[in-house]
Amino acid sequence: MVDIKLVKQLRGETDVSITECKKALEETQGDIEKAKEILRKWGKDLAGKKTDRDVAQGIIETYIHPNKKLGVLLEIRCETDFVAKSEQFQKLAHEICLQIAASKPLFVKEENVPENFLDGEKKIYQEQFKDSGKPKEIINQIIEGKLKKYKQEILLMSQPWVKDDTKTIKDLIDENIAKLGENIIVKRFARHEI
Repeated sequence: MVDIKLVKQLRGETDVSITECKKALEETQGDIEKAKEILRKWGKDLAGKKTDRDVAQGIIETYIHPNKKLGVLLEIRCETDFVAKSEQFQKLAHEICLQIAASKPLFVKEENVPENFLDGEKKIYQEQFKDSGKPKEIINQIIEGKLKKYKQEILLMSQPWVKDDTKTIKDLIDENIAKLGENIIVKRFARHEI
């Protein structure tokens, strides 16, 4: 039997349901840190199962920088109006707006990137290496590495979160899917700067 104080502590630190906190603590014989790891793992498993569910509700979140020269408009979706109105969901939307303001992503995820957009970038890299004298297969590997890094910079979902660079925005959303129990997606965003 797990001590109720540990369950409350884990619940307070993770916002995961009491039942899940209790299961995780039982599995780890009361070790809070190991229980957090298990909850993270379960959260990722849970997020994967929920991604096929319809997201008919959501909110439009805005952020205007205090200097009034930068603004973000975000459409973020979830399954129910109840979750859309929750403080946790609205906090997530605000964090994503701050991310967009700070990191200047161009697209939500890889599927949103037009093929000719990456082709143009690839041609630039090829031009940089054309007179390098390196073997073609090495040049291709370097170009693929550069493209992967470039995609990480321009795709919102793969960017490191500005408040904790050990997590990507996708990880942050997956954690919230686990906490809220609903599928969550960023539909689109716009960033304007003067």
